[in-house]
Amino acid sequence: MTAQQTERLDTSAAEAPGLWTVVRDSLRGEQHYDYTAGPIGRAILLLSVPMVLEMVLESVFAVVDIFWVSHLGADAVAAVGLTESLLTLVYALAMGLGIGATALVARRIGEKDPEGAARGAAQALALALLVSLLLGTAGALLAPRLLALMGASPAVIRIGSGYATIMLGGEAAIIVLFVVNAVFRGAGDAAIAMRVLWLANAFNILLGPLFIFGVGPFPELGVTGAAVATTTGRAIGATYAVVRLFRPGSRVPVGRRHLVLDFGVMRQILRLAASASLQTLVGMASWIGLVRILAGYGSAALAGYTIAVRLIIFAMLPSWGLSNAAATMVGQALGARKPDRAEASVWHAGRYNAVFLSVVGLLYFAGAPLIVSAFTRDPAVTEHAVHCLRIVALGFPLYAYGMVLTQSFNGAGDTWTPTWLNLLCFWLFEIPLAWLLAGPARQGPSGVFWSIMAAFSVLALASAAVFRRGRWKTRLV
Repeated sequence: MTAQQTERLDTSAAEAPGLWTVVRDSLRGEQHYDYTAGPIGRAILLLSVPMVLEMVLESVFAVVDIFWVSHLGADAVAAVGLTESLLTLVYALAMGLGIGATALVARRIGEKDPEGAARGAAQALALALLVSLLLGTAGALLAPRLLALMGASPAVIRIGSGYATIMLGGEAAIIVLFVVNAVFRGAGDAAIAMRVLWLANAFNILLGPLFIFGVGPFPELGVTGAAVATTTGRAIGATYAVVRLFRPGSRVPVGRRHLVLDFGVMRQILRLAASASLQTLVGMASWIGLVRILAGYGSAALAGYTIAVRLIIFAMLPSWGLSNAAATMVGQALGARKPDRAEASVWHAGRYNAVFLSVVGLLYFAGAPLIVSAFTRDPAVTEHAVHCLRIVALGFPLYAYGMVLTQSFNGAGDTWTPTWLNLLCFWLFEIPLAWLLAGPARQGPSGVFWSIMAAFSVLALASAAVFRRGRWKTRLV
């Protein structure tokens, strides 16, 4: 049987074992499963089920958090929205380091080089700690000034300074959590990454209302309490992740011998992380530009947008689970010198993702007023939130493919392609379009919402066109 025939067999849906057996195995963590061989459908399920569930609880937390904060008024919600926009730099760097770690670890695992994977994991953790120290110190000291720079009103600054200081100062928990979980995903240990994030978000959800409203012995901290709960939960999750990373018997056997700094491996990770961070920053920082435009329309528009975006994230994060599964499949398949398997895995994951997001998009469009009513009773805030949710949901089927394709480039180590695509679609298209529609075209906040839908749709179509050219298959990591 030729390699091509074998690959066609690999791409068929897994007939056996049954679906529930695969789900059970994925949640237990089949550490010795070879993702570079066998049916692609089974491999994607084994990877994606824990990754999707990992993101489901992250989605739940994002919605629960804004649900409790929304009880404190529009200024409190606006403070959360502005701080989240400021955190885009942190998320960009954390995701960039995570992408670099995933690509390197996945490639080494595909090459059957666990020692190389362990070296990469240890150096990625060292870089995460260094970046955390620098950014956390600066963020804690400058938080109120940064809120003012973002266009926050005096009332928002007064209410939100404590929240912003804790969130920006506690960046180590965010970055370490991102990077170590990225190592687990790259190695195919998706079940461990799921448990880490579930632990972190379980504490987030439990502590949130206690610190916000002062339940029992807990102090009533208002919106600042949300930051205390979030940072505490993430710190617990990050600590558990590091402990698991050094536990013997994993796919990435990190030990004390790997704690010595290896500048060669660090440079390799930084080469990938630099462009990946720029890629993520370009995409995420575009939200800062959108928030800055919306801030001129008052707290109601900003609060409605913040609620809608949290609901959109609620839908998108599980889709990132499938996208991360595709990235791992691509990295390991290329390491095993199976580029056709890598490509087939991407289209499989894209189809699964499109089905999921299409269903969610229909539910959001039809049920937007009912869904938003759980977060606010303010008619002005509700109007903006419903309008944003419906407009953005129109493009969900295309976003599904775009997310998978972007992560697949990254899994292959081709971090520059999505960087350029993000730059073109978000900065040269989305933000000018948002300004044009909101201002000169007199569409107001709705113009911003339409620009989001248009930009993500264009990104998906452009990514598909570039992906089919196949240059990502030749990237070295």
